[in-house]
This record gives sequence, structure tokens and C-alpha cells, in this order.
Amino acid sequence: MDLSTKYLGFELKHPVMLGASPIVHDLGQVKRAEDAGVSAIVMNSLFEEQIEHERVARDYAETYGESFAEAQSYLPSTSDYLLGPDAYLDQLRKVKSAVSVPVIGSLNGTTASGWLDHAKLIEQAGADALELNVYSVASDVAETSTAAEKRVVDMVTAVTQKTKLPVAVKLSPFYTALPNFARQLAAAGAKGLVLFNRFYQPDIDLDELEVALKLELSSSSELLMRLRWLAILSGRVDVTLGVSGGVHSAEDALKAVMAGAHGVQVVSAALRRGVSAISEIRSGLEKWLTQHEYESLAQAQGSMNLSRSPNPGLYERGNYIRILQRYGR
Repeated sequence: MDLSTKYLGFELKHPVMLGASPIVHDLGQVKRAEDAGVSAIVMNSLFEEQIEHERVARDYAETYGESFAEAQSYLPSTSDYLLGPDAYLDQLRKVKSAVSVPVIGSLNGTTASGWLDHAKLIEQAGADALELNVYSVASDVAETSTAAEKRVVDMVTAVTQKTKLPVAVKLSPFYTALPNFARQLAAAGAKGLVLFNRFYQPDIDLDELEVALKLELSSSSELLMRLRWLAILSGRVDVTLGVSGGVHSAEDALKAVMAGAHGVQVVSAALRRGVSAISEIRSGLEKWLTQHEYESLAQAQGSMNLSRSPNPGLYERGNYIRILQRYGR
């Protein structure tokens, strides 16, 4: 069975990739992921805040030297970050040397400023592509949706001017007119879109009256929103499409591919079951296609998108109306 797919210009043996995760911190795990047949590896993100912290600390040291050292305590803490900028680049080099599959670097931030210069450093460290993770919560009441979109487009434009690497933009689902925004990103130089990053929502500790951090791994139910937008964008925007969040089984991966995904990122399943989950998903994908007499993955890719679906209205308001009308019958 031919499971090959094109993603960001690469010919991958199959679409099942290891998404951004702490797994890449362990070279033993990385090698086991390659042994499990992973088609590509996405590095964990290097955050804008990490890079800015290092820059501020360096500028402070150069300006003040030994004086007023206690003032450095007012800088943001680095304890929340597993790898600083230099260590990140070093780990990227190690991962790239350890495997033969494409390795995709990742930057996570919200503004078009000097931290984006690290795109070039990630290229020099050996990355094959770059994933720009746009994780921003729209909390400013003065910022319009147009301004929020322009900020991201400006980031993509800045990054694609700094590096020759193909750039994928990892988006949140919270844009008013996502298809038009996707077209703007493609025009700005993005070669791929990844749907979607996961917002880790804060909780409230009622005993301590504090905002509490809470992380929950994804479930297959999260895939549904991604299927809708994959299907809507597939074939209508000139980029490759990746899916991230909610892929735990071969069936999940197959649905994503049929909706239009060229690449399928797996994280939570690999964290729960180990990197062997990647092999299980790939094998299950091949088995289903063979049993249903497909000759290649390409036959399935995009076969259920908006323009090719036998009932495209269900991706729009039709699904909403029919579900509500049928409930309880």
C-alpha cells in the first residue's frame, strides 16, 4: 500500500508524524520514535518569552556589570522552560543527527519582533522546516479582529524573509473568517497550516483562591472541530494541511486525511501509550485502506472535503440544525 504524502514540500512515507512534545528532550525516545516508523518529528516550541528573557539579561549584564545585581530578580523566571534558546538549538542539532526523517523546528510567540531572528538560527542548526505556533489570547478590548490577524500575517512575513525553510503556521480555531485568513497567510509565504494548537485553559482553585494551571491530554472528541476546518480549507487554499490534536487511532488519522490533512501529528497518544502508538496508527491506516480496496493514501486524501463531500452542507449549518432537531427522537 502506498501511504506516501507530500507535506511542506517533503515526500513522506506516510502522514503520521510526532508532534511537538517533551519526547524530543530524550534522544532515546527520539530514536525509538524513528524505529516505530514516524515520518517526521516536530520539535517542542522555543518561546518568545524565553528569547526575550535571555536578551534582557544579556543587555542588563553588558550595561550594568556587577552593579545592582539584585535588580536581575525582577526579570521573568526561566524555571518554567526546559530548554533555553542555546540549549534548544543544541538539542535540535542532536535530534537531527540522531534520525533520518525530517525534523521541524518550532517557534511560539505573538509579536513580530527581534525574537523571530531565531528562525535563521533554527535553519542553521539543521532543521528541515519551521512550525510557527501562534498562541495568543485576544484579551485586549481595544484590539480589533483585523489587527489581530494582521499581527499574525506580519509575523509570517517576517519569518519567511529571514529563512529559506518552508514555514507552517499552527493556528488556533478562534478566527472570525478562517478561510480568508488562511489565504492571507499563504500570500504572506506560509507553505502549510496546522489545525489547531490547544489552549490549556486555566482553572480556579477555590480553596486557595488562585488561578490554577491544568493540563489534560487530548481525546478523540477534539478531532471533530479540526475535521470541519480541514474539510473547508482543503483544496481551497494553496498550502499543505496538518492536523494536531485528537488523533489517537488509525480511524482518527484516516478521518483527518479524508477531510484534507496531508500530515497527521500525534502527541497525546504517544505520551499515553509510548511512541509505539505511531506504529499502531500507521499500521491501522494501511490495514483499513487495503481492506477497502484503496490503492494509495492519495485516493483518500481530501475525498471528504467540502467540495467533494456527498453532503457538504453538514460541514456548515446543516450539521448544527440536524443534530438539534434529532436530539431526543
